[in-house]
Amino acid sequence: MGQEEQMGIYIFCGIQIKSDENFGIIEVEGEKRELFTIRYKDAAMVAAEVPMKIYHPKKDNLMMHQNAVSQVMKRNDTVIPVSFGNVFHSKEDVGVLLENLYPQFEKLFPEIKGKVELGLKVIGRKEWLQSQVNGNAKMEKMAKAIQGKTEAASYYDRIQLGGAAQKMVSSLSHEVKQDVMEPLRELAVASKSNEPTSEKMLLNASFLVERDKEAEFDQKVNEAHDKWKDKVEFSYSGPWPAYNFVNIRLTVDV
Repeated sequence: MGQEEQMGIYIFCGIQIKSDENFGIIEVEGEKRELFTIRYKDAAMVAAEVPMKIYHPKKDNLMMHQNAVSQVMKRNDTVIPVSFGNVFHSKEDVGVLLENLYPQFEKLFPEIKGKVELGLKVIGRKEWLQSQVNGNAKMEKMAKAIQGKTEAASYYDRIQLGGAAQKMVSSLSHEVKQDVMEPLRELAVASKSNEPTSEKMLLNASFLVERDKEAEFDQKVNEAHDKWKDKVEFSYSGPWPAYNFVNIRLTVDV
C-alpha cells in the first residue's frame, strides 16, 4: 500500500457572504476539485481541497487560479484577491487566518463592493518608436557617430545614445499617460500607474471601476485605441478582483 496523500486547503479569494455557498468545480493539475467556503461572520474564504505541496506558478496553475476567481466573481460582487499558491493544513487554519484578517476585510468590503479591476498596457510599435528616433536630429547624429567605430571606441557614444533614447521613450510615455490614461481615470474610482515590464511599454495602468460603468469604460478604451492604433498596441485585461488596490498579508499572528 502506498502512503496516503496528505491533503491541504488552497485558498483563492475572500468574499462577503451571508451563508455557505458552493461555487462549482475547478480542475487542479488534472483532478476535479469542489470550490467551497470557510466562513467567519459575513466574510468567507473560497477554497478547494488539494494535495498538500508547493504549487509552482506555471501557466496551467496560474490559469486554474484565475478561472476559479472568475467563477466566484460571476456570482459575488465583493471579491478580495488572494495571491497564487497559498495552501493551508486544515479548514481550521484557514478559519484562524480569516478571523485575524477580518478587521481588514471589514474595512475593505464597502470600498470594493460592486467594483472590478481593469488593466491596460500600451506598447509602442517597433516601427513607430524607430521613426521617432530617426526623426530626432540629435539621436541620428549620435547613431551616425557610432557607425564604423570599434566597440571599445563607441562605448561612451552608445551609453549617450541609450540615455537619449530612454529620455525619448519617457517623453512618449508621458504623452500616452496624458492622452490615454487621463480620460479613463475620470471614469474610475481609483487608478494606478505601475512600472513598465518592457522597454517598449509606454503605459502599464490598473483601474478600479464600478461594474455598472464597465461598458462605458470599455468604450473609452476603444476610442483611445482607434486614435493610437497605428503607433501602439493595446493589451486590455479584466475584469479582475482589485489586485492592485488591495494589500492583504496572509500571515497569522502566533
